Amino acid sequence: MDGLSLDEIERLIGAADGRDDDLWKTISGLGVARVARLLVEEIVFRADPANVHRTFDVGLELTGEGIAEPVGYVFRVRPEGQIEFFEGTSATAVHVISYDCADLVRDVFGHARTPRPSRRALRPRFEESHDPSRDRDLLESVLYSQRATTAVLSGIDAAPPDLGELSTRYLSDKWGGLHWFTPHYERHFGGLRHERLRILEIGIGGFEGRSTGGGSLLMWRRYFPRAVVFGMDIFDKSGLDQPRIKTLRGDQNNADWLTGIAREYGPFDIIIDDGSHINEHVLHSFSVLFEHLRTGGTYVIEDMWTSYCPGYGGDDAAVAGPSTSVGLVKKLVDALHHEEHHVAAGVAAEGVASKVAGLHVYRNLAFIDKGINIDGGIPRFIPRRGLV
Repeated sequence: MDGLSLDEIERLIGAADGRDDDLWKTISGLGVARVARLLVEEIVFRADPANVHRTFDVGLELTGEGIAEPVGYVFRVRPEGQIEFFEGTSATAVHVISYDCADLVRDVFGHARTPRPSRRALRPRFEESHDPSRDRDLLESVLYSQRATTAVLSGIDAAPPDLGELSTRYLSDKWGGLHWFTPHYERHFGGLRHERLRILEIGIGGFEGRSTGGGSLLMWRRYFPRAVVFGMDIFDKSGLDQPRIKTLRGDQNNADWLTGIAREYGPFDIIIDDGSHINEHVLHSFSVLFEHLRTGGTYVIEDMWTSYCPGYGGDDAAVAGPSTSVGLVKKLVDALHHEEHHVAAGVAAEGVASKVAGLHVYRNLAFIDKGINIDGGIPRFIPRRGLV
């Protein structure tokens, strides 16, 4: 059974906030079995690790419009915290979670709202699946089975942990040791957590390995439950592709390639440059991709320390020059004020000045907000000389 494509996943996410009949049309059009598998994969990906002393099974039963027989899945929760799944039922399931398929789509992919009544039935099966006469530590097993069920439900209900924890969990370098970026990301992106987004990150990591790296892509997938995440790298990283994550192979210094992928997959809501950190590449990528950032979106540049490293095309000086990432940010400060002077030299001609709506700069990290930066500026009748 083929999984849902990125476009199909986005259709489903979009329908999750719509009318019941429209949602069911979408589910039916995509196929109940394919939608069910996507939901199960998403639950397993989001679920917190379970601390259990032995393996427990937790069942899932989906019913609803046009479903003649309930669709069943089993979550197998293992002592090492891993959760596996398979289609079918289990005679030893300690709980069975029952959902109308459309309601589970809403709980997994709908926009988060204030607490509401439950949309699921939760049926204990422990007494049916365990023989008290043979289970000497029955009470302990009951308590551990609750942990197993809670772990599965966390993949449906729980808000994502903070980005620092997710960065550590998925081995991203955005928090701890090398960088301390995640509090800044939380400050700027926390309000977008439950929005439908398209995110592009330049640089996947893991060097040549086809399935190595990708910690930040996993972090973004978990943090933004309704987003599609694209990762771009000079090496083939297709082994990291999974629901809501797609890798793209190419050179961030190749304008034609960047334009091609932006036209195919953009516009993007967030673009993050965590690529080569070579200053020429950073400036080149920005000059191409900022156009393909949605109005209201944010462009992020990481690791601006290379502005001071000649080996990255930076300057061996205390003041970074114009051909560096720090120099670009300085230039954009002038662009931000384009209506206060005739021409922001070298910026207004690029068409960027009227689209830079805000700049937020931290150590080694810059957020560039895209918006409409046209409001007339300071009126001409205001004196251009200070009164003395």
